[in-house]
Amino acid sequence: MRISELSAKSGVAIPTIKYYLREGMLHQGEQTAATRAEYDETHLRRLRMIRALLEVGRLSVASIKKVIAAVEDESLPTHRVLGTAHYALSPAVDPEQTEEWRSARALVDDLVTELGWDITEEAPTRDELAQTIVRMRQLGLSIDLAPYVEAARRLVSEVEMDVIPFDGPRDAAVEAMVLGTVLYGRALDTLRRMAHESESARRLAP
Repeated sequence: MRISELSAKSGVAIPTIKYYLREGMLHQGEQTAATRAEYDETHLRRLRMIRALLEVGRLSVASIKKVIAAVEDESLPTHRVLGTAHYALSPAVDPEQTEEWRSARALVDDLVTELGWDITEEAPTRDELAQTIVRMRQLGLSIDLAPYVEAARRLVSEVEMDVIPFDGPRDAAVEAMVLGTVLYGRALDTLRRMAHESESARRLAP
């Protein structure tokens, strides 16, 4: 397909496609003339992944380039590729040099060990959860995360991981993982707030 058709099918403007080509985020098409190239389904799939990372994941161009580099590195197993995208989705958290922080981080590390979860030491989610625990303690909230752990485990192992196409192109797997992580996460948060309203009405409304 020509670049105009690629633009129409992907919903990405031609100038933006050309920018991705210049930045190396999108691989070059097959040159058929001095000013003409042909593109195929691999280009369409890559554009879909970029859009998912940019529009849904809200990643910077620099972060997207890191994910693309991982996708294109055939020496990396798919688990590492998905991990690169997962880590890019995590908000930046600066560890606090306080005893309160160290205690929270130790709690997270102990929880990971107790659950037998295979989470790398440098996973940003460890610090993200530690920061949340610090704030919960400061506000006097309960730190009983067991119900949330079980809900997360079941959602991921019984639902979410089953819809990622591990046997297909890695671009498609990354796209599915990003869309699922972000959009289903938003849906879950919205449903919880709706459930809060309904339960409040049941308990308190006259």
